[in-house]
Amino acid sequence: MKTHARKAISLFSGAGGMDVGIREASFSILAEIEFDEHCCATLKANAARQHTGTRVFHEDIRNVVPSELLKDLELEKGELDLLFGGPPCQSFSLAGKQLGLMDERGPLLFEIIRFAKMIRPKVILLEQVKGLLSSKGSEARRGEVFEKFLRELEEISYTPKWRVILAADYGVPQLRERLFVIATRERNGFLFPDRTHAPVEECKGLFPYEPYVGIGEVISGLGNPDPKIRGKTVYERTDSHVDVTPERDRERIAKVPEGSYLAAQTHLGEKLIRGLSSKDTTKYLRLHRERPSNTLRCGEIFYHPTEDRYLTPREYMRIHGYPDDYILKGPIRSRTGSVRNLDQHRQVANSVPPLLAKIIGLQIKRFLDEQNI
Repeated sequence: MKTHARKAISLFSGAGGMDVGIREASFSILAEIEFDEHCCATLKANAARQHTGTRVFHEDIRNVVPSELLKDLELEKGELDLLFGGPPCQSFSLAGKQLGLMDERGPLLFEIIRFAKMIRPKVILLEQVKGLLSSKGSEARRGEVFEKFLRELEEISYTPKWRVILAADYGVPQLRERLFVIATRERNGFLFPDRTHAPVEECKGLFPYEPYVGIGEVISGLGNPDPKIRGKTVYERTDSHVDVTPERDRERIAKVPEGSYLAAQTHLGEKLIRGLSSKDTTKYLRLHRERPSNTLRCGEIFYHPTEDRYLTPREYMRIHGYPDDYILKGPIRSRTGSVRNLDQHRQVANSVPPLLAKIIGLQIKRFLDEQNI
């Protein structure tokens, strides 16, 4: 059985959440390719701090030539163990306009196939929103885009398997569902890992699950955050524990009990609820200490379970499962401001929880070792 160091390349690396987990699964990541400048700064800072030797390419992936990348990394075609990534999901998200391939970001999904065709990795790992499963293509047929993706994998002699995975089922304190596709050359004997956690009411049955992890367990011990400097953007606070809550938002969230949201507080009147409808269940949402978080999202920041403020980027990182020594670079956006490209909250929300990536990465490594390839 081969147990040598496994080599990987990361596409659409973002802030590096999946990369953290894949490294912890004993893969050496030779290259990370990412277009967002702030994410690249995050990747470079952590590669330098950890001395990983990973090369970070700040590039539009469509301009990267896989054969030249192989040459730069001194790799032969077919030698790479793992090619992985999570292309931009907005085109397929059920919370968005669901434009699929009509969105300029939609075709980026197929870049991973272009790379695989030229690099011939032993395993391909794709992460995407579950909306991809129902995304329509040129024929306006549900599931058409995913069918096309699977067909193109098979045309280059890869056999795919896929599963929608809930991060909370694997110990991540977050109710985050994402689609994972594992494709291997020729026959696919990969088995997805079994879940380890469940709601507490399911933990007393036949299967020995651990109860879901609540966010109170992971965000404790950080102390009070510093308030964001009014009128300026914080770039260089290395722990990212910064409070961006405007005073008016503090006043509104103070009326919301733990685990509830502002629109449900109908007794407060229109002055405080102000334009929210019964469907606005994630706006002004105060999380509960004993429960997993809702899916961290780019457009909204959730509130602390007991304090009248938004969660900080560092608390988002705790909920997602980043190690405390991981550094985020780039702006911490005020709730009324805007920044170029991704701010720190959105860098985290866009990424794959490192623990989940590690569990899947370990399963991939086990598969490779057992197949002796």
